[in-house]
Amino acid sequence: MSSPAALTIGELAAASGRTPSSIRYYESIGLLPAPARSSGRRRYPPETVRTLAVVDVAQRAGLSLNEIAVLLESTSGAVDELRAIAERRLPELQASIERATLVRDWLECAARCECPDLDACPLFEVDGLLPPVHPAARTARLSRSAR
Repeated sequence: MSSPAALTIGELAAASGRTPSSIRYYESIGLLPAPARSSGRRRYPPETVRTLAVVDVAQRAGLSLNEIAVLLESTSGAVDELRAIAERRLPELQASIERATLVRDWLECAARCECPDLDACPLFEVDGLLPPVHPAARTARLSRSAR
């Protein structure tokens, strides 16, 4: 028999901000343990709300469901696992940020481009983003360095 504090799937969904279908999916992939059942209805322990909060924050931080499963499966070393994932993912994120910064800078230059056509535009003459010969690129860099 389940505890009187156990939650139905609807109650868990409301408490966690997840849909019942996502909760069932997490069960099907092993992210959540199969719940006890009472009269055929799923009954979740109250701590499942915290588990789903961990899943939510980890997903918003960019962790995959596989990485989240590793964290949740690790009983005594969860923090060590978290550190290992963070150390592995930080360089990837830093590279993405650098790429996004280059793209933003290039687009800012392109937005100010006054070239008559693409053939005359130095933005397309070099292999890398933001060719230093383009006047708008120099202006954008100077304005950012003055901030």
